[in-house]
Amino acid sequence: MKVDNSLPLEYSTEENNLKILGFWIFIGAEIMLFATLFTAYFTLVDRTGNGPTGAEIFEITPVLIETILLLTSSFTIGLGIHAMRLNKKKATMGFFIVTLILGLAFLGVEIYEFTHYVHVGAGLQVSAFTAALLTTLGTHGLHVTLGLFWGFFILLQIKKRGLTPETANKSFIFSLYWHFLDIIWIFIFSFIYLKGMM
Repeated sequence: MKVDNSLPLEYSTEENNLKILGFWIFIGAEIMLFATLFTAYFTLVDRTGNGPTGAEIFEITPVLIETILLLTSSFTIGLGIHAMRLNKKKATMGFFIVTLILGLAFLGVEIYEFTHYVHVGAGLQVSAFTAALLTTLGTHGLHVTLGLFWGFFILLQIKKRGLTPETANKSFIFSLYWHFLDIIWIFIFSFIYLKGMM
């Protein structure tokens, strides 16, 4: 495996470049998944039947907390990648740990939010609106959950092997995934929650 030391560690081999390219293709598929979910949601948003509307169930406080947690985690993962490029293993691990804690806190608030929706009569089978809403939010939440496990296993590899072209590549790809989840959340925050509260 030929390593090009003039490039950042995550790009330093041909294999690493191909993995990053492959991940961008995967992100393209994920964009299509979420585009489909958003399309379904916007098609069904007014089909509430006898169930509640978004304006009746959405609460700004948990949504703002979720947004702050996720956007802050996007910042900390960026700091982790910066530390990685400076070859600072402890700082990289520290920022990854903070990112995962923020992600876990986000998930906790989202679970509370789901429980609240069911409690106020906005379950999955209540209306087309609630089904589309909970499916969209649940899919994003599932992606965050998978990201938490993925990030944890990368942390273990960095701890065991240090910052190598392989662990740097995995860390960088994970950071792309995490930023993608944050971008999707901004769309959820803006076009589902804020629009739904009006």
